[in-house]
Amino acid sequence: MEPIFNLVHVVMVIINAFRTNGTFCSLQGEPVYPLLSKDGDIIVGGIFPFHRTWENTEISYEVKPSLLNCVRAMQYSQSLIFAIEEINNSSSLLPGVSLGYKIYDTCSSTGMGVKMALALVNGNENSILDEPCTKPTQAQAIIGETYSSVSMAIAKTVGPFSIPLISHDATCECLSDKRIYPTFLRTVPSDYYQSRAMAEMVKQFGWTWVGAIRRDDVYGNSGMAAFTEAAEQMGICLEYSLPFIRTYSQEKVLRIIQQIKSSTSRVIVAFVTYWDLEILLDVFHEHNITGYQWVGTEGWISDSTVARLDKHKILQGAIGLAIPKTTVSGLKDFILDINPLKSAGSAIFTEFWETLFNCKYTVQNDSEDIMCTGQEKLSEIENEFTDMTMMPIFNNVYKAVYAIAHTLHNLLGCKQTCPTKKQPDPLTFLEHLKRVRFKTKEGEEVYFDKNGDPASKYEIINLQTIDDHHEFVTVGYYDSSLLAHNRLAMPVSVCSESCPPGTRKAVQKGKPICCFDCIPCAEGEISNMTDSIKCEQCYQDFWSNTHRNECVKKEIEFLSYEETMGILLTAFSIIGTFMTIIIAIIFFRHKNTPIVKANNSELSFLLLFSLALCFLCSLTFIGQPSEWSCVLRHTAFGITFVLCISCVLGKTIVVLMAFRATLPGSNVMKWFGPPQQRLSVLAFTLIQVLICVLWLTTSPPFPFKNLKHYKEKIILECQLGSAVGFWAVLGYIGLLALLCFILAFLARKLPDKFNEAKFITFSMLIFCAVWITFIPAYVSSPGKFTVAVEIFAILASSFGLLFCIFFPKCYIIIMKPEQNTKKQILIKVPIFCQNLYILCAWSFLFIYFFTLPRKCFLA
Repeated sequence: MEPIFNLVHVVMVIINAFRTNGTFCSLQGEPVYPLLSKDGDIIVGGIFPFHRTWENTEISYEVKPSLLNCVRAMQYSQSLIFAIEEINNSSSLLPGVSLGYKIYDTCSSTGMGVKMALALVNGNENSILDEPCTKPTQAQAIIGETYSSVSMAIAKTVGPFSIPLISHDATCECLSDKRIYPTFLRTVPSDYYQSRAMAEMVKQFGWTWVGAIRRDDVYGNSGMAAFTEAAEQMGICLEYSLPFIRTYSQEKVLRIIQQIKSSTSRVIVAFVTYWDLEILLDVFHEHNITGYQWVGTEGWISDSTVARLDKHKILQGAIGLAIPKTTVSGLKDFILDINPLKSAGSAIFTEFWETLFNCKYTVQNDSEDIMCTGQEKLSEIENEFTDMTMMPIFNNVYKAVYAIAHTLHNLLGCKQTCPTKKQPDPLTFLEHLKRVRFKTKEGEEVYFDKNGDPASKYEIINLQTIDDHHEFVTVGYYDSSLLAHNRLAMPVSVCSESCPPGTRKAVQKGKPICCFDCIPCAEGEISNMTDSIKCEQCYQDFWSNTHRNECVKKEIEFLSYEETMGILLTAFSIIGTFMTIIIAIIFFRHKNTPIVKANNSELSFLLLFSLALCFLCSLTFIGQPSEWSCVLRHTAFGITFVLCISCVLGKTIVVLMAFRATLPGSNVMKWFGPPQQRLSVLAFTLIQVLICVLWLTTSPPFPFKNLKHYKEKIILECQLGSAVGFWAVLGYIGLLALLCFILAFLARKLPDKFNEAKFITFSMLIFCAVWITFIPAYVSSPGKFTVAVEIFAILASSFGLLFCIFFPKCYIIIMKPEQNTKKQILIKVPIFCQNLYILCAWSFLFIYFFTLPRKCFLA
């Protein structure tokens, strides 16, 4: 019926507009007067439930309440008037513009609420018939109503006129739907967050089996539906959810009592209002329903009226959500100073005075009522009106007035003064009101989100009653603006805090099991649950993260082409290869010159070819190890280096034989001519090939995950397979190098310019020095540095051979071509040139010794 009733009122307003006679007004029906009012340039409307309209019934538990329910409504009205008076006296907010107010009574009725809202929208309640019409003096905005069901009807009625309705206490989640209620805003949080906060609170206490009572209207049904949905997601089960409203018959109420009595849950979640509990508390006491844990909403948990009604301590220990406590300086004194209300509304003031002091101005002769003197003092009484526990709701009214004032201030372009007092267009005002943002004098920030709702913050209240004294104790907080796991904050009483994931519990010696230490899990172990008693070992290829609450894949380490070290080594390898090719080209272009011929050009070209292979074989050591790369890197290295050393050895033997052949009667050169030189190189190389074949057939190298060197990462490396095979390959290379060094050393005193022995001696000295230092560096280097050491040794020894043997000859060919003659070759080299060469050779050794070993040992 409510939607039909609302529609009828809207239609009547439209009909009345068309029934006006020309430009003259014709008032339809009786005028509606505000209970409290004051004129101003711009009017702010107020709609509060001063009276109740429920009737007695014979079959209902309804106890006829006092006709006047104006205590709370009067406090709301006082809050509105206080804010308006404060704004009118302000020199910084709306200077020169006065705000007025008209406050109406809804009688807690949907129909009356719509009627009063239309009176505020029309604004012609005092017009005289047959006067020329002007634009209606409608209210700029309406503050109210207290109840969600009444607010819904009013919001639907004033919505088409774009008049904002700002509620201070209507919490139904449904009112956030801007498609249905486009002009509704509120300064009280929506039940959307309250329902979820209650579910989280119930879960926090470990209550998974609960019952529920809900008010049988849109407030209770909508709120309980949201609570049920959130509770199910958190693993909380509802045994029952019973509707109740105070006009229920005795039969319905008895069915509710019977169901609660037969239930097994001991927690009752109550989505009701304080006047519902007026009935329920008496009924529960009558049927001896006690010992339940009550969980309440902000609609009743912090209301002192409920605590006073609970004479039998049924709600003792109740816990629930409340709007955070706040203070508004000056508001309490203003509310308690009731005499100024007389000028704002004398009729309601008289009624309010009689209710407040429980007296009558007019007393019958046979009546027992006390006569009001008008001199009664609030300081001598203590009742709902003097109780300021509802100050957070009064503050909501206060903030609503200030939201209107700040919006007007911005729209009217006020600075030192306001340039106009003209009331803004309703739609324009509404759009600016939705975007308003300011801070109150107490520092509280006020704004509306896209649904017209404020920030949702609650205090968790515990109702404690001792004798006849009750107290609302704050035991926690809920803030919806925080992350989900931080929203609910409640105090705990424990010997030791729960051990978070990543730790395990260790009972403290000599103390109860509730007292324990939280020991972090060791490396490689995790615990992924709270209060774990042990840590679990990660699998072989996994390792614990920094928080020790999850096993993650171990980092895989190998020398790659993408990292700096790999890039540098690759660059040096390619540079060495290109240098070798360039020297080979130089030698080929000058192959008929004496210096090339004198140094055995065939072995020189073969040596350059093998050096190029040595530089290139270092690239096989970079990259992720695989079966083929592990086999190739060691065999290619062993064979190419033997080929290289064999060529150097062949050149050394040629030098010795050539000078032996100059002795009278010597014919040694016929035993070591070009065929024998080729055969010796081939023979030396084949021996290394044979060693490699034996190595690969018995126990070849293979890719291997080294899990021992580092616990937190896997080193991908090439396992040697047979260590004997590897050291046999290196040993054979070392043997040839040593033999070459000895022979070159013996030939060092032969004619200088022709003699290669000195060059070979220093090259072999560098070669041997490199590989001698390689052994301890190789053994001690961790992870990918092992491979880097081997590559460094290959490159260093290759560059040593290239520099010592070929650079002096290239220098003569390119820079000193006049010395590239047979005559010059036979002349003794000056001491200065010999010393310069020796210095260069020793410098190379010095650089190697102070770079490679130092880097590797430190790594």
